[in-house]
Amino acid sequence: MPASLPLRIPVFQAPMFLQSGPEMVIACCRAGIVGTFPSVNARSTAELEQWLQRITTETDRGRDAPWAINLMMHSSNTRRFEDLELAVKYRAPIVISALGSPKDAVASVQAYGGKVFADVIDTRFAAKAVEVGVDGLVLVAAGAGGHTGQQAGFAFVEEVRQFWDGDIVLGGGISSGRGVRAAQVLGANYAYMGTRFIATEESMAVPEYKQMVVAARGADIICSDALTGVKANWLRASLVKAGYDPDNMPEAGAVDIIKSSSDAKRWRDVWSAGQGVGAVNDILPIAALVDRLEREYRAACEV
Repeated sequence: MPASLPLRIPVFQAPMFLQSGPEMVIACCRAGIVGTFPSVNARSTAELEQWLQRITTETDRGRDAPWAINLMMHSSNTRRFEDLELAVKYRAPIVISALGSPKDAVASVQAYGGKVFADVIDTRFAAKAVEVGVDGLVLVAAGAGGHTGQQAGFAFVEEVRQFWDGDIVLGGGISSGRGVRAAQVLGANYAYMGTRFIATEESMAVPEYKQMVVAARGADIICSDALTGVKANWLRASLVKAGYDPDNMPEAGAVDIIKSSSDAKRWRDVWSAGQGVGAVNDILPIAALVDRLEREYRAACEV
């Protein structure tokens, strides 16, 4: 499926909690792919405004790829409307809603020409997002890092394409340019790639986290809703280090975005990654990583 956004290759660097910040976003946009970050990575709305000032100042809309802000729309995120106001103030090219309905963002973002993409984990939520007028869907399939879906990407795209002919971003275990091309063959327009960007120089992840991603393989990923109340994929070694038994995880926790943001046990010390971790073998600057992804993607397109 052709990509409509002006990108070097059809990739969104996925927004990753506590890992995506201004440095990552700016580097991605300059490299020619969509750079994104969750608004709650900034510790306050004041800090978020500083981040947005930096991103808009240090990226060139005429030269660089567009950037996106990810808004957690769950009712427990008491900042969600303030963060949305800042997204509108700084005319975010793309707003990605997650963990809640995008309906509160659609009118205000589309009014200035921005696009709203809804992050969804199943077809039911995808249909609801289409009903409220989104511009695109982010299908978070099984294998995605952090909060994840349970449906296979093959099935997810096929089912959504029965009622939606707009933009689709597919996420879940994609770590190479070949995977990006495969997502397009399935019927998506773009690939969502998060785990591969943890192991980059611009990532906010601590060095031990980056090294753990490089060392891990797919069998090291544990899916559990015990930490945040929503199913998410975690690195086994980080669970063990934090005192959890990966084979006997506690019952589901309550969904609370703000508490999850501040609770060190949940995200600072327990680290997420997707099933594509087994293809991550080095730590690179984002510019070099995108160079590699482009080579792999172009080669796959010629097959």
